[in-house]
Amino acid sequence: MSKFVMGRRALLAAVAAFGLAGPAAADGHQVLDSIHFLIPGGAGGGWDGTARGTGEALTGAGLVGNASYENMSGGGGGKAIGYLIENADSNHGTLMVNSTPIVIRSLTGVFPHNFRDLTLVSGTIGDYAAIVVGKDSAINSMNDLIAAYDADPGATAIGGGSVPGGMDHLVAAMVMEAAGKDALGVKYIPYDAGGKAMAALLSGEIAALSTGFSEAVDLANAGEVKIIGVTSDARVDAAPDAMTMKEQGIDTTFVNWRGFFAAPGLPDDKLAMYQDAIGKMYDTPEWEAVRARNGWVNIHNSGGDFLTFLEAQEKVIGDLMKKLGFL
Repeated sequence: MSKFVMGRRALLAAVAAFGLAGPAAADGHQVLDSIHFLIPGGAGGGWDGTARGTGEALTGAGLVGNASYENMSGGGGGKAIGYLIENADSNHGTLMVNSTPIVIRSLTGVFPHNFRDLTLVSGTIGDYAAIVVGKDSAINSMNDLIAAYDADPGATAIGGGSVPGGMDHLVAAMVMEAAGKDALGVKYIPYDAGGKAMAALLSGEIAALSTGFSEAVDLANAGEVKIIGVTSDARVDAAPDAMTMKEQGIDTTFVNWRGFFAAPGLPDDKLAMYQDAIGKMYDTPEWEAVRARNGWVNIHNSGGDFLTFLEAQEKVIGDLMKKLGFL
């Protein structure tokens, strides 16, 4: 049985660009005059929401004077990473948000850089993964899904919103492997939009859907799906009735961290101020409001802890991708 443990300590999700540390705010809490967030994707996505939610909390709590945002789509996030590296000297006031795909896409060579080419600031939040089925499905648990797979593997496809070898596929493979099945035998069907994936689920083209937990919660609250397994260590408040994989005998956890990176060569004093602002953010009601609204989990690691986590994730994901034939 394969055990794929990502740890509940995962990271990343606050972005900040730095002006000079200004005079303290009236309450004595201001750490930075300004923050600029570089977002590697378009408006409305997970990176965008993480950056804007973090900026909202930091400014609302008085830790940062003001926040600005720049969306730079392209290359699966590679365009923004390249921009940050190639213009490092003029980007010491910029923080870029990213997440698990920076590990996956670097391994597959989608872009030539990886997290080691950047300054690691802090991991801030996590979004667990979930497996869901249609509201009218006869499947009500992971055991039911495994039984259906054993009876007819070809008719028990799992869909996802990312390409083969992408995060949704890897989560599905990881879960099935931990359940004692051969990940290579799992039929995965990718979709390029959530609406298409939902249509496939409701039509029976796929038996289950691999997706992010926060998205699964939204779909469940809308009465469209049932959540049959979550990749968390313990049940999550946003969906207390949804069982974890571990509760169902599938010994695996995974979290899609989100966090922040800065340009290479960022001076130590600026790095310390970013990390200070993010660390203090967790104790504010402004952050709790943003976190709860999005169903995020606090997973905070800075500096060296962040590096340790990313290297561990890189190894586990790399080993699984090699097994699946993507590396």
